[in-house]
Formats: sequence, C-alpha cells, structure tokens
Amino acid sequence: MIVRILGEGQYDLSDDAVSTLNDLDAKVESAIEAGDEATFREALAALLDGVRTAGVPHDPESLDSSELILPMADATLAEVTDMLSGDGLIPG
Repeated sequence: MIVRILGEGQYDLSDDAVSTLNDLDAKVESAIEAGDEATFREALAALLDGVRTAGVPHDPESLDSSELILPMADATLAEVTDMLSGDGLIPG
C-alpha cells in the first residue's frame, strides 16, 4: 500500500504495517474528538513516525497514486478534523 505524508512524500507499507498503525490512528482520532491539542500533537507525531519506520520510501519519480493520505507533521487539529472520514485517517 502506498501512503503519502503531505509535504514529505510517499511510503510503501505492507498490509500488516497498516493494520498496526490503526492503533496510532485511533489515538489521533480520540485526541481530536476530545479537542486535546497536546495529545493530538503526540499522537500525530507517533503515527507519522510509525509510517516512516515501517515504510520504505516510494520512488519519488513514480506517478503512482497514494492509497492513503496523511496530514503533514505541522497540521493543525482543525485541518486534520477536516481530513477525517468515519474510519479515521486510516480506514479499517
């Protein structure tokens, strides 16, 4: 699966890695629902670090589209709220 972090690039992740990241996604979603900016910042940083750690950078010259798009590291709580679907940032 190809995951894009806005402003940074794309990463190739296995389905197992994406499943593992769902826990981190749930923490982001909970922080947003609570309006807790500090917890949101920590949870978003952990989610993005998880993608960077579990993923392999996708060829920057490739025109492949991303299957998941995550916010940039400095996105605001309001910006990420607008991005959320019913399943969080990572569906499933």
